[in-house]
Amino acid sequence: MDGRFNTIAGWVLGAGIVLLGTTLVTGELFKAERPETMGYPIPGVEQESEGGAAAEQPIAHYLQTADATRGENVFHRCQSCHNVDNGGANGLGPNLWGTVGNNLAHRPDFAYSDALKNHGGRWDWDTLSAWLHSPSRFAPGTKMTFAGLSDPQDRADVLLFLNQHGGTLTIPPPPAEGAAPAGGNAAGGNEAGGNAAGANAAAANTAAPAAANAAGH
Repeated sequence: MDGRFNTIAGWVLGAGIVLLGTTLVTGELFKAERPETMGYPIPGVEQESEGGAAAEQPIAHYLQTADATRGENVFHRCQSCHNVDNGGANGLGPNLWGTVGNNLAHRPDFAYSDALKNHGGRWDWDTLSAWLHSPSRFAPGTKMTFAGLSDPQDRADVLLFLNQHGGTLTIPPPPAEGAAPAGGNAAGGNEAGGNAAGANAAAANTAAPAAANAAGH
């Protein structure tokens, strides 16, 4: 009996020694050094610097280089709920002709949420930018489920596109250096949107149709 026990114990001890040796050899063969930079880059995603992302400029800054053609492309995301046709029908959201420069919740034929109806104010550049950035933050309780446009240049492009569809605003001058964006305290409403930059863009917007406003839009 003792001889059999000693044999089994010897096999177990031997197997343990072999396993330990194999582990040590494998660890040396496949030893990996900790990389200086953890993770790996993802194409198209920029890393934030140690100081964080650059602060967003006021929307007037991005309007200087806004382009309505780009804005129309961005607006395609909104077409399942909105249209910008003069006299067009409402969809899930209101028709947006004549929105830019008008009062919030201005269409009597659309059932706006109380969050917008009670907000008050006018759809100027800053208000529209804040709305498009985050509708739910701008007017908590809004029926608008769109997550928003985080890129301020996208917002400026859309705003310029919309302004050419019955809007009444002109391109503002470039903001003073160091000016802070207007933030999200402007009033809420339902959608808005925003061609070319500089004087040509301003002229195009100045000449935008005013018929919708005369009709009570």
